[in-house]
Amino acid sequence: MASADGNDDKPSVSGTFSEMLNSSKMDEILEGMIGYFQNFGFHRGESDSKSKEKVLDEPTLDGIVKYIQDQKCKNIITMAGAGISTSAGIPDFRSPGSGLYHNLEKYKLPDPQAIFEIDFFLENPQPFFALAKELYPGSFKPTISHYFLRMLHDKGLLLRHYTQNIDTLERVAGIPGEKLVEAHGTFHTSHCLKCKKEYSLEWMKERIFADAVPTCEDCNGVVKPDIVFFGESLPARFSQKVSEDFSKCDLLIILGSSLIVQPFASIIDRVKPTCPRLLINREKTGQRDRVMQLMGMGAGMDFDSSENTRDVAWIGDCDNGCQVMAKKLGWEDELLKLVEEEHAKIDAENPKSKDSDEKGSNL
Repeated sequence: MASADGNDDKPSVSGTFSEMLNSSKMDEILEGMIGYFQNFGFHRGESDSKSKEKVLDEPTLDGIVKYIQDQKCKNIITMAGAGISTSAGIPDFRSPGSGLYHNLEKYKLPDPQAIFEIDFFLENPQPFFALAKELYPGSFKPTISHYFLRMLHDKGLLLRHYTQNIDTLERVAGIPGEKLVEAHGTFHTSHCLKCKKEYSLEWMKERIFADAVPTCEDCNGVVKPDIVFFGESLPARFSQKVSEDFSKCDLLIILGSSLIVQPFASIIDRVKPTCPRLLINREKTGQRDRVMQLMGMGAGMDFDSSENTRDVAWIGDCDNGCQVMAKKLGWEDELLKLVEEEHAKIDAENPKSKDSDEKGSNL
């Protein structure tokens, strides 16, 4: 068998892999792996007949809207990434030129991600707290996307909102804490790393804006916001609520997430094979992995194949997508009124928040 580099003495990688896939032994291996993943709540993909049932009239935003209007969903789960907060002036992490990681040179880090690595923080917490001053909750107002999620709650449709964001804007928008799963933690509370004493958002803010590394009043240990750093476990509430919620979900909406970071990204496959999934994002993400597809597993979304009956991608900014969806649902005037009234309240309570309207996404 000729190799890719022309050396007939070595078998090609592609040839070896193809032979392995065609072997009877491989069938046994794949079935074992499928059983393993199904134990964790993942479902078969195209090979499952249920996934081929007609879930939506059409796999488009109009199909999703009709599905909601026909009252076919009462337990909507929403998942959000940084894309729902960029119009508030908070940069996302990975956008070239404007993303957070692109603009961290001034902190002289070994690599951009180090600012959120627990080992680096324990060694040198100052860069993180300098960045936290720039991004601190209270300096920004929720976006149209946040208030669209609030409307889903107000209308009794929101089962749970899962967020990767640490900016607390879902709370500011009026979504109750019991409806939130802050998968990567939150600035809402902080704890001493030594004695575990809890501190409030205002206590932490006072010290950060004084350019000080916050230290515990009892033991002098460093006090860290309850956000999840690389190297730390996700909050126990995340796995607990995923297990409780996703089997009940009858519509999954993903907004502004790259669906790269695990385990957050993989929970899109925890819904039933007949549950519609809508992505509102600047690009298609979370699409089906080829290896997992060969295994017949529902690992990722299937927007473009002829087999697709439930996955919809609306490409564009999250605020635009939410407003378009609200208009199609007949909610647009209500949404815009809610945004106007809530922003006016925030401005009255905190005049500095007006500045966030002028910052755009150019932090």
